[in-house]
Amino acid sequence: MTRISTSISSVDAVILRPDELPRKDRGNGASTVPLVGSHLGATAFLNGITTFNPGAAIGHHSHNVVESVMVIEGTAWVDIDGTEYFLNTYDTTFVPANIIHRFRNASDTEEMKIFWTYAAIDATRTMAGSTERNRIDEEQANQAALTEGATA
Repeated sequence: MTRISTSISSVDAVILRPDELPRKDRGNGASTVPLVGSHLGATAFLNGITTFNPGAAIGHHSHNVVESVMVIEGTAWVDIDGTEYFLNTYDTTFVPANIIHRFRNASDTEEMKIFWTYAAIDATRTMAGSTERNRIDEEQANQAALTEGATA
């Protein structure tokens, strides 16, 4: 990660290098690298990258805010509100709040990656069939906040 001081903002610009950042195991062959969040000074959105091993899927879930997801590598299936759609690289979804959905890798031989963005920093995930809500930014808790004079 590279920190870049700016002359007109109290928040520094940052260059994030996903290969150098901590990865969170999501289970079932998926892992996430959280990128932008409140730990960097973001106040309006969160984003990150989730990698799916061949054939991997995450469980059906919903969020309390709008989510947009772009397939950045490979091909995927997305289930939105009970209907599956095939996605090619760069196809992008817009999923309204509280809609059950999930992504899965369409390939049994290649990785698939998605770039996700939530429309608020207090975004939560609720697994289908559960009432337990977990904050997405808790996944970013393993990343150090930038401090004055720090570079990485």
